[in-house]
Amino acid sequence: MNSVKILSALLLGVLLVSGLSACSEQGKTPASAAVQTDTAKIFAASLPDLEDKLQPLSQWRGKILVLNFWAPWCPPCRAEIPEFIKLQEKYRQQGVVFVGVALDQKDKVQVFADEMGINYPMLLGESDAVEVAKLAGNRLGGLPFTAIFAKNGDIVSTVTGELKREQLEATLKPLL
Repeated sequence: MNSVKILSALLLGVLLVSGLSACSEQGKTPASAAVQTDTAKIFAASLPDLEDKLQPLSQWRGKILVLNFWAPWCPPCRAEIPEFIKLQEKYRQQGVVFVGVALDQKDKVQVFADEMGINYPMLLGESDAVEVAKLAGNRLGGLPFTAIFAKNGDIVSTVTGELKREQLEATLKPLL
């Protein structure tokens, strides 16, 4: 009986370790690799902004779009947003637009956006936003999740987890 318990514990440990390493790499796609997905469905979606006005994602087609799914309660989300603010300012004139899709209550998102001085469009979402994230490649529903679109609407990179400035700029520069 003890050997069954030991074998079960070992198997559980192997599964846990392999699952953790898969999660740490999940969603990271090099800038040079294209993500295969039906972006027409993504650009067909509309989500409300902080003033409850529906915003079609199609309005950003033709731009280099950094679509970031996040929540105010998410530490890695909070960590990457200051860099997004700086990069939006730096690359705005070159056709780059950041769009945040917050998965939380409007009042909490508004307070955080005001505190941080977010300088890019902020949308709100629940099940509709989760579906858009899944269409963009976020199969496990992790946050933060960022999809980067070229001007032609193709997804060129996705990242689940905190997106570092260097990695983001390396992806953006060839698209400019």
